[in-house]
Amino acid sequence: MAAEHEWWRTVETERGRVRGVPAPVAEGDADAPPVAAFRGIPYAASPVGALRFAPPRPHEGWAGVRDAARPGPSVPQGPSRLERVMGTRVPDWAEDGCLTLNIWSPQGPSDAASGAGRPVLVWFHGGGFSSGSGGWDWYDGAHLAARGDLVVVTANYRVGPLGYLCLPEAGVANLGLQDQAAVLRWVHTNIAAFGGDPACVTVGGQSAGAYSALALAVAPETRALVRRVIAQSGPWGLPPQAPDAAAENTAAFLDLLGLPGKAVGSGHEEGVLRGLRALPAERLLAAYARLSEDRARPGRLSPPMYPVRGGALLPDAPQRAAAEGALGGTGLLIGTVRDEMTAFLAFDERVRAFTRDDVLRIMCEDACGGDPDAAACAYDDLARLRPDASPAALLTEVATGRQFREGATRIAGYRAAQGTPAYVYRFDRAPDGDDGSLGATHCAELPFLFGTFDAFAGSPMLGRAGAEARRLARAFGGALAAFAATGTPNGPGLAHWRPYLDGPAPEVMYFG
Repeated sequence: MAAEHEWWRTVETERGRVRGVPAPVAEGDADAPPVAAFRGIPYAASPVGALRFAPPRPHEGWAGVRDAARPGPSVPQGPSRLERVMGTRVPDWAEDGCLTLNIWSPQGPSDAASGAGRPVLVWFHGGGFSSGSGGWDWYDGAHLAARGDLVVVTANYRVGPLGYLCLPEAGVANLGLQDQAAVLRWVHTNIAAFGGDPACVTVGGQSAGAYSALALAVAPETRALVRRVIAQSGPWGLPPQAPDAAAENTAAFLDLLGLPGKAVGSGHEEGVLRGLRALPAERLLAAYARLSEDRARPGRLSPPMYPVRGGALLPDAPQRAAAEGALGGTGLLIGTVRDEMTAFLAFDERVRAFTRDDVLRIMCEDACGGDPDAAACAYDDLARLRPDASPAALLTEVATGRQFREGATRIAGYRAAQGTPAYVYRFDRAPDGDDGSLGATHCAELPFLFGTFDAFAGSPMLGRAGAEARRLARAFGGALAAFAATGTPNGPGLAHWRPYLDGPAPEVMYFG
């Protein structure tokens, strides 16, 4: 790295100095500025001992210069249920040192019109509120930072029981969401030292990360920190967990651990917390895996523990808050992939064997308000449109609409009615040789956003990534980066993308 850029390699944060490393520039972006990566920076104290099941606390800081060449460990978690679609990961978790973030920052003069630094994208990974890591190479932000001339931030946040156990009388609720809020506050305080503009922050994410991003953008506690939102494949058909349902799942989890689950709500939460803090994390994960298996139902996305309605960060469903105008003037780009639910259903032998009656039962419970006649009518209408489709394929289409697509367009419609343009996309690219059973499945757009094809090598959802795939990555990743940087997904070399209008022919940008 040239001598004039040495100042960029060592950066002062509020808790200590960090030293970054050069990051590869995106293929095809030879004219982009070089990028420095700063990985594994603690934004909060390790959630161990008395801080397990506690809100995030400030990190104690460090002396000297901290090496920021490598990401920190993942938060404790079990295997993802999407491994058969995305590919497997070697477990890399540890409680100690897991609450970290990663920054990719272009070097040299900024093109930002404000002169206050580059725009910032804070992006949260998905994983069903149960798995994932912002430090994985899947989400390496170097290409995106170079392509958009913006500062990219990814982060870990607690998931599963360690992130979403609910013991409200002990102050334990939505710890994962609290971690994400702590990331935003850290960025607001520190990102200028990395060349970012704290007044121009886009919060984005995919799946559970999209749900969280919208929640943070409408929450009274954090919305002033957010200027724009990118929401990819959010599970909008999933309402926040009701407190009574959360209490029931917490009690079942404690019973599996041999702890006094019936004490929840009876003033004994502190004793329960002491028991939970004394157990190895492996025991907690094993019990959660058992609970997840017991609660699993085909076609349903909700894990046993996920964000619970209530409190400053989630007073209501983020979709409802958006409908009521809580986004204000915040910009929004939102979208889905074409075949979201194949990721959850295509490899399920039970679903493959479903009959019409099996699908009608699920539709009646989940999509038609318990009305069997409405379910039958909806099923038969769809079957007439797709006469060759199996009952499993029809369930996949119905569930994709209910859980993902309908909510995305509804939220965009709210913005159009409120006079603030939203941009809506659908990602349609399927892997080469796909027989239609997978299609453009949940998470399929991620390699195209980050340009990390090598990290996804062997992933069934990607398949072969040749020149056409790389052109699509420049179009898709370029548009989303442009939105984070400027508030519009339009720019040199990008297709013209008009905002969504809630009418008979709403504008949707199709990719692939």
